[in-house]
Amino acid sequence: MTVGLQHYIAGEWVEGDGGLLTSANPARPAEVVASGRQAGAAEVDRAVAAARRAARDWARTPAHERGTVLLAAAAQLESNAMAWGLELAREEGKTAAEGTGEVRRAAQILRYYGNEGDRTAGEIFSSPRRGEKILVTRKPLGVVGVITPFNFPIAIPAWKIAPALAYGNTVVWKPASTVPLLAMRLAEALDAAGLPAGVLNLLIGPGSMGNELVGHPELDGLTFTGSTGVGRRLAGQAASLGVPMQAEMGGKNAAVVLADADLELAAEQVMFGAFRSTGQKCTATSRLIVDHTVADEFLDRLRARLDAWTVGDPTDPAVHMGPVVNEAARKSILAGIGTSVQQGARVVAGGGTGDGSFDAAGDDALTAGAFVAPTVLEVSDGANAGWREEFFGPVLTLRRAAGAEEAFGLANDSEFGLSAAVFTQDITRALDAVDDLDVGILHINSESAGADPHVPFGGAKKSGYGPKEQGGAAKEFFTHTTTVYLRGDTPGA
Repeated sequence: MTVGLQHYIAGEWVEGDGGLLTSANPARPAEVVASGRQAGAAEVDRAVAAARRAARDWARTPAHERGTVLLAAAAQLESNAMAWGLELAREEGKTAAEGTGEVRRAAQILRYYGNEGDRTAGEIFSSPRRGEKILVTRKPLGVVGVITPFNFPIAIPAWKIAPALAYGNTVVWKPASTVPLLAMRLAEALDAAGLPAGVLNLLIGPGSMGNELVGHPELDGLTFTGSTGVGRRLAGQAASLGVPMQAEMGGKNAAVVLADADLELAAEQVMFGAFRSTGQKCTATSRLIVDHTVADEFLDRLRARLDAWTVGDPTDPAVHMGPVVNEAARKSILAGIGTSVQQGARVVAGGGTGDGSFDAAGDDALTAGAFVAPTVLEVSDGANAGWREEFFGPVLTLRRAAGAEEAFGLANDSEFGLSAAVFTQDITRALDAVDDLDVGILHINSESAGADPHVPFGGAKKSGYGPKEQGGAAKEFFTHTTTVYLRGDTPGA
């Protein structure tokens, strides 16, 4: 069934006046999941105006009342998790189990921030003057723009929108146009939970809408997750206008397997990190560094696991990996693999026909959909495209290292620093990794992907810009401080 797309502005569902947008199932491209007209410039103005009108009342709403709305929305997500998870699989391509898990993760995030009213709201400092206290309070930024990517169409929006709302901001949200249906579902949950009109506004439109949003004179802040190129352009535009911005951008995340590692555990976790969600995670493992003394044994174990890794329709419970998000992404990933092979890489595991595609004489469904075979490349130097470039798909590039010091050096050999994983049974090596690896997230003996809502999320180096996301760190972006010198009547002072 095709769902009609609408936008959510000032508490009402409305039609857009832009061009036609069609969201297709990447496993079966002829199947239309959702369709409707995109928003245009007029809708951007209406949405920002609605957010501005609602801003003062929402900021002055007690934190516990704001939290009640988030908790009610979390219950909506929980009750619809299986149905919306299946829609997510049809629209974005991850498996239905992963899609259902993502909807439930979004509910978990809403619950975490729904309880923000029970946490510290400010600080009190001693004053050097008699009869005075110094209070540091926090206030919302105001109207915040939210721009989110396709790969986690409900979880990433939740971990931006939930803290924005919890801290008293109003929101204008532009999701990736490839996943509009799940954006509508999150807005529906918040609407059903009783969110006041204008506090959240949803606009489905082209990428260029991000420029209109960041340039809007009524915008007070912008949070973005997406490609490095787009993020840098938006950050430059925001900086020129004095608009605070938070951005989570690229990653070329490394997994390091040292000589003493539990190789069976490492093979399992590297496979999960590289190929779950079809490698379309900013924290996915895309580089693999293995001590040369165990590299061949490790590859044998990884190949054995990939032999049992089923690729196909993500709504099939027996499938481990679905398609990438669309045909354009598929072509880009295959071109990246081709370039890497031309530059000297060799396919050492997976790879379908060897170029990341599937044999046309095999499963017709795989050749018709936006499928890319899980692919492991091996390169001998750091200049290869497979080592440097973010393909954002199920591609893992291997290099061998002589010992931990060289392995950690190779892991740091990237302009990005989002996430890393290290596999070792030596506590000294684990502690060395904490000191030596310049990343925002480090996993010891688990896959590089994964984040919890109560702790900071974000990257080092060129993977992140501005304050971190999630946990208490979100407060650093979505609020600003006011230092209050509070003095009463002090006779004789």
